[in-house]
Amino acid sequence: MSQKTTRTQRLRRHRRVRSKITGSADRPRLAVFRSNRGIVAQVIDDSAGRTLAYASSRDKDLSGTNRADAPSAVGKLVGERAQAAGIKAVVFDRGGYLYHGRVKALAEAARESGLEF
Repeated sequence: MSQKTTRTQRLRRHRRVRSKITGSADRPRLAVFRSNRGIVAQVIDDSAGRTLAYASSRDKDLSGTNRADAPSAVGKLVGERAQAAGIKAVVFDRGGYLYHGRVKALAEAARESGLEF
């Protein structure tokens, strides 16, 4: 019997979500990855296989933010970078994580910076 760890359960949820969500050139995918140390957000055009905008809590722009404040700073930064790249609307991919806590804070900050989803 295979052991269901937290990581394998998250990856199963992520595969299930990704089977239904894809990013296009008009409406790319805002993908979130969350670790214990940081959080990363990418705006991805799946049809071309390219990352259009990227922000991480490890960026030099965000040095000095703590684990609680980093998601909102990353959401704001990825929203600004996406706007600069001419992207207004995205599809949100929570990456198999619950829409709660740090993932929710990132999403709300991205919305406040002008992204629609």
